[in-house]
Amino acid sequence: MSNIVQYVVVRSDLRSALNWPLGAIIAQCCHATAAVMHLNADDADTQNYLADLDNMHKVVLEAKDEAALMKLGEKLKENEIKHKLWIEQPENIPTCIALKPYVKESVHKYVKHLKLLKE
Repeated sequence: MSNIVQYVVVRSDLRSALNWPLGAIIAQCCHATAAVMHLNADDADTQNYLADLDNMHKVVLEAKDEAALMKLGEKLKENEIKHKLWIEQPENIPTCIALKPYVKESVHKYVKHLKLLKE
């Protein structure tokens, strides 16, 4: 399972420009990951990822703003990469994208331009 990874991409401007509390941002990532896992529960990589709970590998990256997040979502959709775009309600604000677990080499190229999320 060591080569299966789940990428999570969250907007860095939620904290820097919109002043969202850190807990609210973490909640967005949790919503997106729970949703994508549910939607892909029958997927072999998802099942293998969940079979070894103590060794799950997630990488949390940042998109600089809504436009960058939406651009990533379109690229993933065009390439049939399964993911969940989380849109916070009732505000209707796109906040986060979680990819289902994938073998790293099959999806890294779509996110390699993004930086790790920092404070």
